[in-house]
Amino acid sequence: QVPLVESGGGLVQPGGSLRLSCAASGRAFNKYAIGWFRQAPGQEREFVAAINWSGTSTYYSDAAKGRFTASRDNAKNTVYLQMNSLTPKDTAVYSCVAGGSSATDIVHRNEYDFWGQGTQVTVSS
Repeated sequence: QVPLVESGGGLVQPGGSLRLSCAASGRAFNKYAIGWFRQAPGQEREFVAAINWSGTSTYYSDAAKGRFTASRDNAKNTVYLQMNSLTPKDTAVYSCVAGGSSATDIVHRNEYDFWGQGTQVTVSS
């Protein structure tokens, strides 16, 4: 099993930073690409970032590019999303997913093997 648990969300001021974590159990975690999605109230779910199984390849949405960085530590079964220069538009519930092995698998799929339950990120002064 690869149940996913996100953490690291919270309230941050505009221009601030947060680092989200997506932790999983089980050795199979190291075989999966991991993606980050977000959903703001009243809006559709939006792709944010993805990282391949080995951590050597990443893919970002235009909104995340240049501000967010995905990384992973397979020894710790954890994927991170470092978010810098946050704005109120980044306010959303952020969830991680597992599916396929490449970052583009996350982008091209409509279904994933595992979902986390999400962590709230609020950017406000």
